Amino acid sequence: MHEDIVSSTTPLTPPTTEETRGLWLRLIRSRRVGVSTFFRLMREYGTAAEALDALPKIARTAGVTDYKTCPESIVQDELEAAYKVGAQMICYGDPQYPKSLMEIEDAPPLFWAIGDTDLMSRPMVSMVGARNASSLGERMARKLASGLSEHGIVVVSGLARGIDAVCHQAALEGGTIAVQAGGVDKIYPRENTDLFWDLGARGLRISEDPIGLTPQARHFPKRNRIIAGLSRGLVVIEAAARSGTLITARNALDQGREIMAIPGHPLDPRSAGSNMLLRDGATLVRNLDDILEQLSGIAGNIEEATAPELETKEVTCDTTDLHRRILDRLGPTPLSEDQLIRDLKLSANQVSSELVNLEINGQIERASGGLLTRVH
Repeated sequence: MHEDIVSSTTPLTPPTTEETRGLWLRLIRSRRVGVSTFFRLMREYGTAAEALDALPKIARTAGVTDYKTCPESIVQDELEAAYKVGAQMICYGDPQYPKSLMEIEDAPPLFWAIGDTDLMSRPMVSMVGARNASSLGERMARKLASGLSEHGIVVVSGLARGIDAVCHQAALEGGTIAVQAGGVDKIYPRENTDLFWDLGARGLRISEDPIGLTPQARHFPKRNRIIAGLSRGLVVIEAAARSGTLITARNALDQGREIMAIPGHPLDPRSAGSNMLLRDGATLVRNLDDILEQLSGIAGNIEEATAPELETKEVTCDTTDLHRRILDRLGPTPLSEDQLIRDLKLSANQVSSELVNLEINGQIERASGGLLTRVH
């Protein structure tokens, strides 16, 4: 079955009953139904039930004669397993579903969450790096993660050994989110067992993969797009020239996120990827202030927030007026989304939500690297 590329910003009503949530799960777990196919089917048929009914016929048209949708028993087993481990299903469009994640082209239709889901409503910065990190790299990661946490920014990472684990530990008191490959109930790697449980109790663990799925190599690249997509910016601390960290950085670049990197010694292979990112235009990070300056829209909102609610006080702007101001700034020459936000002197959330509307209306086009052009 062909995977059409369909933006997941397509308006979609989230499921409101346990029955419809189960149908969403059954649809995304059906054979040959990936993210883009899920959204295409939902757009064309309106509901998961109608899409499931249509799938066998669609498969036959595509030459697949023995196609069967995901059995209801498999879905029921996953729902029961989720209940046992205390996992909550977050569906696209739910109030808890992060707005930043909804913006990316291949946003997961649903994911499982264990822990404090309120963390996803706060400003987030992703931090990733080498599994075999140097002691200096770990010290830098610890300092930056704890500093971001003290400023009310949630740290997102991937629960891997090395830099990821250090970042989670340093930000645990202030708020941190682990995006897992494999089931949200699966401890991986084993050396992070204590951190795994701490994140469930005091932070948040999420995964789009089925409950109980043991992580394998192929699960990590698609996990990385979520790490990047949750945040406005990605900080890379040590990355080899060919590594999963650079896959995450490429995801972030395609999503229009701010890329930041810590420079490393030219002879240290653990810093080859980080230095490549800096060569290609990533922002050089020397300390916490460099990150806060780069993410000034987020940092400014946080400084104005009142703890512990962290209610963001955004500059108000009439939608029609903002619509006009965005189009006035854009032309045939590509402009980065981050530069547009700085030019407008508004928060990233305000501008990004209107950009989605303009893109859907065909008035602007978004290219890789977060570049925007006006359609005349």
